[in-house]
Amino acid sequence: MSSLSAIGLISIGSLGAASFYVPFKKVKEWSWESYWLSQGVAAWLIVPWIFVLFTIPHDKIFAIIHAAPMSAKLLAIFFGMLWGVGGLTFGLSIRYLGVAMGQSISLGFCAAFGTLIPPIVAGQNLLATSSGLLIIAGVTICIIGIAIIGYAGALKSKGLSEEERKATIKEFDLKKGLIIAVLAGVMSAAFSYGYEVGKPIDEASLQAGVNPLFQSNLTLAFILIGGFITNFIYCFYLNLKNKTIRDYLSVSKGVFFNNIFFTFLAGFLWFLQFHFYGMGKSLLSAGIAVFSWSILMALNISFSNIWGIILKEWKGSSRQTMVVLVTGIIVLILSTFVVNF
Repeated sequence: MSSLSAIGLISIGSLGAASFYVPFKKVKEWSWESYWLSQGVAAWLIVPWIFVLFTIPHDKIFAIIHAAPMSAKLLAIFFGMLWGVGGLTFGLSIRYLGVAMGQSISLGFCAAFGTLIPPIVAGQNLLATSSGLLIIAGVTICIIGIAIIGYAGALKSKGLSEEERKATIKEFDLKKGLIIAVLAGVMSAAFSYGYEVGKPIDEASLQAGVNPLFQSNLTLAFILIGGFITNFIYCFYLNLKNKTIRDYLSVSKGVFFNNIFFTFLAGFLWFLQFHFYGMGKSLLSAGIAVFSWSILMALNISFSNIWGIILKEWKGSSRQTMVVLVTGIIVLILSTFVVNF
């Protein structure tokens, strides 16, 4: 029953993650780097520490930070910075491929690498244990689902003219988007390893009496500091290069507060995936918890493609393409339940 509860919690966060790009459609007069940085302030700096304050007793926060090894905190930030490259390019992949295809390809690579790398680096022989074989089976099913969705994307691209593609996705660029999506997926896997190196912070939280459901909240906050550093450097560089730093000052008050509201909403929705992921992961046994990353990515892909349908990114696609897409989504959802077997 705990496995089903874990998947349920992860699903809630996944729905937020798959929906986070939607509020950007309400942003006005700002360049991509400006609204991406604004949502980053919310998602990677403000919201994580608000959740820390609400889930960990105030008098214990600094004690836990002090008790946790410095190496764990620095490594969590470091892998957060590596993930930041993935998070940055992840946003670009959606920009060029759309919510559905961009997230599918990026998260597919993220699922595979993020699930397999931590146990391999830890020296675990995945072929020698039943839990290891389960991990491989789950990732394999997940990748099959991703491949099916990727094929649906290829069918869609083949069946539409360049004008029709750009009518649904304004800056559609298949070649550029695919390259960026692969890079995004590989680098985003560093987030999963950030949780691994941050386990001493989790342990310090548990020793301080923190509710096990929230044991990873401080670890997450440190990882996201690293992610913010990377994204801030690149976005601020683009602000200077493209002379878009004026975005924050040149718009009217109404537009400014509109943009702040929707970018912060996007950041809040994005953050929910890892808050609920940490809660769900805490309910899984040690042998199965590794597969939790693949569960999160598979659900993210499923929900993002549902959003892609709602946003009419698949408008004009043939019935065959839609059947292939739905089949891929179903396979991905089924892969998340391998954990129960």
